[in-house]
Amino acid sequence: MPAVPPSPPTFSCQSCGACCAHYRVSFYWQEAVQRGLDESLLVQVSPWQVCFRGTEQKPVRCVNLEGEIGSCVSCRIYEQRTTPCRSVEIGDEKCLQARAAHGLGAMA
Repeated sequence: MPAVPPSPPTFSCQSCGACCAHYRVSFYWQEAVQRGLDESLLVQVSPWQVCFRGTEQKPVRCVNLEGEIGSCVSCRIYEQRTTPCRSVEIGDEKCLQARAAHGLGAMA
């Protein structure tokens, strides 16, 4: 009988938010225009790139993150979130690194 692979950890982004308070969220400026993002949310980091305010400095915390990390969080612009935000997936390496940096365990 073949071995059953272990189930991946179960996470809930709404009870985490670690990635939003760990990584700089930078992206091509035109994506901000295409998604209709307000300029007040952005910081210019190069002639072609912007990032979300709050992610350009330490400690990192995206201006769009509401709530308490590891408890209950949400994103003010979830439907408009950019490519870097969409690239982090529940339980992937980036997610786990951010969770570890905030002292969150493997389960949410």
